[in-house]
Amino acid sequence: MPRDTLTREQIVRAAVEILDAEGVEGLSMRRLGTRLGSAATAVYWHVKSKENLVVLAGDEVWGEVELPDPGEVGWRTAATTMAHDTRAMISRHPWLVTAMSTHLMYGPGKARRDDHCLAVFETAGFVGVEADNASQTVLTYVLGTALSEVAEAAWRARLRRNGGDEEEQMREAMTQAGEIAMRFPRLRARIEAWEDADSAEPLDQSFELGLKTILDGLEAQLTARPTPVG
Repeated sequence: MPRDTLTREQIVRAAVEILDAEGVEGLSMRRLGTRLGSAATAVYWHVKSKENLVVLAGDEVWGEVELPDPGEVGWRTAATTMAHDTRAMISRHPWLVTAMSTHLMYGPGKARRDDHCLAVFETAGFVGVEADNASQTVLTYVLGTALSEVAEAAWRARLRRNGGDEEEQMREAMTQAGEIAMRFPRLRARIEAWEDADSAEPLDQSFELGLKTILDGLEAQLTARPTPVG
């Protein structure tokens, strides 16, 4: 595809697809050009470097986060929806968290999400830096809970690049982790309880509990404020 028929939007979408499948290490201008049916030099014409492309792709996926109106659904429902949607977006694009540790990820997509999140907490009653802190607390929690999922996705992507058997190595890793955990009494008790249970509780319940705890704490800050005099 000649460079004058390519668009930056096409390049970024194709980069996201490669990143989803192969991670940051699997993205190269040559591979991207092959996917687009174009020479790598044509890609460089629109996107100056791989580093810049990763930033553009990261900002693109931040644009997927839903922005519910807190005036219609209430600030807690809006904050909860955004947190779940952010986590779902990261699950679809697990390379994002890794890229955020090495790239300054900011653009219109991320700014759109950040601005709306501030609006949510301002609707709740937080002012100025209070809204900043509330927004950052929730985002940090979402990113933190996504780390284990991201780590597994990165490990699987590396295996695919190296031609390894994902499922066999995952079974080996889980077996080894289980053997180590059984040496410790509390971890052993948890494992035995899970094995004896008729059906394990959904893992997503822990995320929901943590998010509720954070929002409860934020709401408590609002209700604990002294009533203005006069």
